[in-house]
Amino acid sequence: MLSTEFLLTSLVVVLIPGTGVIFTVSTGLAQGRKASIYAALGCTAGIVPHLVATVLGLAALMHASALAFQTLKYAGSAYLLYIAYATWKDRSAFALNEALPRRSARSLVVRAVLLNILNPKLTIFFLAFLPQFVTPAAAGPLPQLLLLSGVFMAMTFAVFVAYGLLAHAFRRSVIESAPVQAWLRRSFAAAFAGLGLHLALAEK
Repeated sequence: MLSTEFLLTSLVVVLIPGTGVIFTVSTGLAQGRKASIYAALGCTAGIVPHLVATVLGLAALMHASALAFQTLKYAGSAYLLYIAYATWKDRSAFALNEALPRRSARSLVVRAVLLNILNPKLTIFFLAFLPQFVTPAAAGPLPQLLLLSGVFMAMTFAVFVAYGLLAHAFRRSVIESAPVQAWLRRSFAAAFAGLGLHLALAEK
C-alpha cells in the first residue's frame, strides 16, 4: 500500500510545477509568507473532491464518458484562462507597497481550492492511478484510499509551503524594480494561460 513506488510517484506529481505551484509561488511573491501558506492550504483542500470522486467509484465514469471528461477539462481551462487574464491586468500584483490592498485569507483559500478542484492532473491521479495501489485482498478499499490520499495531501501541503516560503525569501531581491515586476506579472499570466490552453487541447 504505502510502497516506495507510491511515495516516489506522489512526490514527483507534487514537485512538478503546475497550477498549484504557480499560484502558491506567485502568492508568496506578491503577499508574503503567511499568504503563501493560505494558498498551499487551499491547494491541499482542493484535493478532497478528487478523493470523494474516487471513493464513490467515479473512475469508471471518467474512463467511459467522454462528456464527463470534456466538461471537466473545459471548465478547468476556462478558469485557468480567467486567472491568467486577472494576473495580466493586476499591475499591483507584485508591488512591495504595504499600503496596497491585499486578498484576504478566505479569498486566497477559495481561489486555490477552485484551481485544484479543476486540476486534471489530480483527477487523473486519484481516479486512475491511485486505485492501483489498493490491495485487493484487504477487507475494504476505503481505509486504504483514505490513507494513501492523506499521505498525498500531507506531501502536497509540505512541498507547496516550501515553494511559497522560498518565493517569499527572495521576494525583495527579485521584485525590487518595476521592470522585474512587469516581467513576473506577464510570466505568471503566460504560465496560467499556457496551462489552460494545454488542458483545452489535451486528449482523453
